[in-house]
Amino acid sequence: MQFIELLQSIMPMVLFYSAPLIFTALGGVFSERSGVVNIGLEGLMVMGAFSSIVFNLTFAETFGSLTPWLALLVGAIVAGVFSIMHAVAAVTFHANQVVSGVAINMMAVGLGIFLIHDWYGKGQTDSITQPFYTRSIPILSDIPIIGEMFFSGSYYTSYIAIIFAILSWFVIYKTSFGLRLRSVGEHPMAADTNGISVTRIRYIAVILSGLLAGLGGATYALTISLSFGGSTISGQGFMALAAVIFGKWHPLGAMGAAIFFGFAQALSVAGRNLPFLANVPNVYLVIAPYVLTILALAGFIGRAEAPKANGEPYIKGSR
Repeated sequence: MQFIELLQSIMPMVLFYSAPLIFTALGGVFSERSGVVNIGLEGLMVMGAFSSIVFNLTFAETFGSLTPWLALLVGAIVAGVFSIMHAVAAVTFHANQVVSGVAINMMAVGLGIFLIHDWYGKGQTDSITQPFYTRSIPILSDIPIIGEMFFSGSYYTSYIAIIFAILSWFVIYKTSFGLRLRSVGEHPMAADTNGISVTRIRYIAVILSGLLAGLGGATYALTISLSFGGSTISGQGFMALAAVIFGKWHPLGAMGAAIFFGFAQALSVAGRNLPFLANVPNVYLVIAPYVLTILALAGFIGRAEAPKANGEPYIKGSR
């Protein structure tokens, strides 16, 4: 029974920390399934977090309780627009996709910090007054054991992230668009020969990755940090990228990996309150999510098979 009580206390926090990673990892799945490596997930999360916080601070009195939902949408749109730069560089100009992604990361952080200093006169914004709040799901939260574990004291964004993962699986594996997406990522020349526009599909996939990563950054900002600064997003984008690889470029696999990393983050925060971790130095708990990310990649990257054309620019007519 003690183990059940332990899970009931920590699972809402696991879902809480997993949601931003799930959204962002799904974005990575779409991009890489089309053959475009997106190292820039971190930067796209930064843009989503930055724009959602600025919108929330600016329009909190205007929209009231609707503000965080609109801020989510704004964060997704801004990051989606920002991702077009990566699409232009990687798809149109056939630039090195890793270099382009790193540039996105550096540009996003620099732009965010510059604008915060310019607009607010300091290195970090004030805390928002209209964040998301924890809720219990009616009826489901009354189910014995699992009700308190999964449906009580959580954020709606956590459940939306899981729904998005299921929808992403359906889109990628059960629709004609998903078939085109996977064919472009596996063999773009064959797809082109069959009348599929490789450029169009890759643009759509990269922009989708921007929208989802922005949604992840906005979720993190509106539920966890509640403000924006230079260190608001600090490695979560790379965790999401690791979840894509750990999950073998599958939406549900990426979601499972994101929940695993979310569990590690939850332990780093709640570890002092858990009997079996009470004597572990706090520094080890803080670095645990990043260490687990490295170990997961070291253990699985050799076994996971990426889409065959992943990272390879497609030049029409070339072999």
